[in-house]
Amino acid sequence: MHLKTTKCNAFCLVASVTNQEVFDRPESRASFESLFRSFDPDVNFQFFKSFRRVRINFSDALAAAEARLRLHKSDFNGKEMRLYFAQSVLIGSPRLEPPKPDKQFLISPPASPPVGWQQAPDAVPVINYDLLCAISKLGPGEKYELHTGTPTTPSVVVHVCENEQDSSGGEDDTEGSTSSSNRPPRPKIIQTRRPDITPGVMQ
Repeated sequence: MHLKTTKCNAFCLVASVTNQEVFDRPESRASFESLFRSFDPDVNFQFFKSFRRVRINFSDALAAAEARLRLHKSDFNGKEMRLYFAQSVLIGSPRLEPPKPDKQFLISPPASPPVGWQQAPDAVPVINYDLLCAISKLGPGEKYELHTGTPTTPSVVVHVCENEQDSSGGEDDTEGSTSSSNRPPRPKIIQTRRPDITPGVMQ
C-alpha cells in the first residue's frame, strides 16, 4: 500500500511541554531531542516558546506512532509531557479531508437532516370531557369542594359566580326598588391603604 501524503502532516507530533527549560537551556533541549532521535535519527524539531509546544517532524509514520505510544504522558525533568498527532495519517490522498458530517444537522440553520430523519407529528390536544361535564353542572351562587384539606395542605373550593343579570348594577338597583330588597348586599371593595412614609428613610 502506497502512503501518498505529505511528511509534515502525516509524520508529525506536537508535544505539550510545561518545562520551560526546554526552550531556555541548550542542554535541556538536547536531552529532549535525544528522546525522539532514538526512534528516528532524521527527526527535526520546531520550538514554539510562547505556546509551550514543540513540533516533531519524523521521516517515517511508524516511528512517529511508536514515539507517541512510548512517550505520551511520560515524565521529562519532573514535568508530564503529552504528545498529539499534528494530523491524522491520510492514505491515498494528499489533501486535508473535511470533517465527518455526523453532527452537522445540529447547526442552526441545519445544512441537512441526517439520513432517516422524519418530522414528528404534533400531539393531539387532550380534552377532558369529565371535567367539562362537571363544570356544566355547577350552579350559580354555589360552592364545590374539589380537594379536602389536610393538616398540611389547604382545601380547594370553587365558588361559582352569579349570572350577569343578578350581579349587574342596572336600573332595578335604584333606591326603593322592591326587587333589590331581596338581594344580598354587595360586598364593598376596600382599597389598600398606602403605608406610612417613615421620615429619614430615603428610597
